[in-house]
Amino acid sequence: MTLEQHPDRGFRPVVSSTAQDSADSEIDLSQLVRTLWRGKMFIIFCLLIAVLIGGWYAYVQAVPVYTSNTSVALESRQEQVVDIESVVTGLSGDQASINTEIEVMRSRSLAEKLVIRLDLLADPEFNAELRPEPIISIDAAIAFVRDKLGISPLPEADPSAREVLDTTIDNVLGAYSISNIRQSYVFRIAATSESPEKSALMANTLADTYILDQLDAKFRATEKATDWLTDRVAQLKVELETAERSVKAFNADADFVSPEALTALNRQIKELRNRQTEAEALRDATQIKLIELSVAAEARDVLLMQQAASDADLNKLAATLITSATPTLQSAFDARYAQVTERALLGRDRAINQIDTLQTTIALQEDKIKRQSEDLIELQQLEREAEASRLIYEFFLGRLKETSVQQGIQQADSRVISQAVVPLNPSAPRKSIILAMSMILGLMFGAGIVLIREFAQNTFRDSTELERRTGHTVIGQIPSIPARRRKRVLKYLTDKPTSAAAESIRNLRTSLLLSDIDNPPQVIMSTSSIPGEGKTTQSLAITQNLTGLGKKVLLIEGDIRKRIFAEYFDIKDKAGLLSVLSGETKLEDAVAHEPSLNADILIGEKATTNAADIFSSGRFRDFLKELRKTYDYVIIDTPPVNLVPDARVIGQSVDAVMYTVKWDSTTHRQVQDGLKAFESVNVRVSGLVLSQISARGMKRYGYGDSYGSYGGGYYEN
Repeated sequence: MTLEQHPDRGFRPVVSSTAQDSADSEIDLSQLVRTLWRGKMFIIFCLLIAVLIGGWYAYVQAVPVYTSNTSVALESRQEQVVDIESVVTGLSGDQASINTEIEVMRSRSLAEKLVIRLDLLADPEFNAELRPEPIISIDAAIAFVRDKLGISPLPEADPSAREVLDTTIDNVLGAYSISNIRQSYVFRIAATSESPEKSALMANTLADTYILDQLDAKFRATEKATDWLTDRVAQLKVELETAERSVKAFNADADFVSPEALTALNRQIKELRNRQTEAEALRDATQIKLIELSVAAEARDVLLMQQAASDADLNKLAATLITSATPTLQSAFDARYAQVTERALLGRDRAINQIDTLQTTIALQEDKIKRQSEDLIELQQLEREAEASRLIYEFFLGRLKETSVQQGIQQADSRVISQAVVPLNPSAPRKSIILAMSMILGLMFGAGIVLIREFAQNTFRDSTELERRTGHTVIGQIPSIPARRRKRVLKYLTDKPTSAAAESIRNLRTSLLLSDIDNPPQVIMSTSSIPGEGKTTQSLAITQNLTGLGKKVLLIEGDIRKRIFAEYFDIKDKAGLLSVLSGETKLEDAVAHEPSLNADILIGEKATTNAADIFSSGRFRDFLKELRKTYDYVIIDTPPVNLVPDARVIGQSVDAVMYTVKWDSTTHRQVQDGLKAFESVNVRVSGLVLSQISARGMKRYGYGDSYGSYGGGYYEN
């Protein structure tokens, strides 16, 4: 808020829009608390209504239900008579298994077994088809409306047996709750029913049905495994017999061979290859010797022939031939040399024949080894297949016998550790909680309504709020005057001089006269935002109050468009304001003295010229100057500022503007628009008057401490 200076009227407060928007956007917690405190009676009323509704539901309407609990422990380690974990396994006990078992307990199949076992289809609590038709229901209301409208009823199809069963199962599932106790393998099965015995029976039956379902599942799994193993063992037996027959047939058709025999054959072929190598070496040596003999024979060199032959007899002949060369010795030497050459040829041929024989034998042996190796590999493959078939057959045969022995001795993965007992007290409705929740909801509802009503209201109920939103001072708070007719207002103020209304008028007069101490107002204008806010009543009351001080006062009816003074005073055959301004009538001839006010009154007249133009004329300003000389105070009652511009025009020539706001009626926007209208023409509003305040309404809204609660010893209403 800032102060703006006016040349003639001093300073006036101005609230910026930014500051106003910031103030409106902030949430004042203290104001919030005060708002709730002001609406405490309504909140208490809502609380009492909510408690009554909650109590009626808890003690009258709600059907008591009983809850019974059964505890089931999960056996995480199974001790089986025969260990066949691959056929029928126990539970591991991990979180996934625990969650799985909880879902099994909640399954529809288990609930269906329970419904059939306990014959819950015949129980109206779970079978809605057996319940009597309610007197008031949506279907009945629809049928009634259709009947009144003359519309034929829709054909109703009877539910099938499966639909009835499914609906019953849904109701039974809703009556159960399954939970796992933390850090344990224990499940808690809670069953809720209208009968305590039935709730205990349902909880125990569900636990028994769950355990029997586990045993049945294991029995069916064992039985299925036995059937499968029986078929598999028979098939494996046929395969084993076929493999063994293949081995026997192969042994009968092929030469018997063994790994040891193949080893001996490999050893023989190695020896043959060694002999072949020796024969080839002998052949080569003999061939070389033949070449040497041939070369020596061609050379006819005795010594060279002797060296090539390396024969003892030839050496003797050569020694003799060297010492005595005779034809006989030469013939003998040549004959012996020929014999040596012939023998070398025979040795070479013999070696070649031996090599050929050995190669043929080696080839035959290699072919035999290859053939027998292939037969041995095939035989070994057949024997391995037969052995594998035998092992698989023996394994499955052993499993079949174990599974057959296991049938009938299965153990469940869970056991009941605590049977449900018949509850003595109902679990619902929990009356104390319902009442507590009703109180909370009642408080919340009442507080919500109070806050919504407070935030939604756009009228003024408190002078503080009026000052905060407008930035102008509230100089008066006038209670509603208990007078049905306007003429009775002045009589009430006269007859009740010590009433709250009369005292409020005196306070307004004091605040108005002291609004500008340096320049006390003499010409005072009374206006408002819209009609019906009490501005005329304030004009009359302040006029009456000023005359009570012995002052000479003139009351002017400035609202020449509506001319409402006729409803307050019986003034006839008198000229009015326009006649005086036009000069047709003198002021003293136009004014009428009203005894109830002890003041002069100048009524308005219907004008053919626009009223704003009349008040904008110099004649009107000169007229007011003359009145200042004649009267102590001049009160001008003007039209509402938001409807016509008359008040803004008249405000240019007055000393004080009294702006009336009707309590809990005039909206924020209307007041702000009216004040902006005065600001736009630089007219300073001296103060606001909150009028027609209802003491009962103030108490209803929680403002009883702000107004009217301390005047019991001072006011005589």
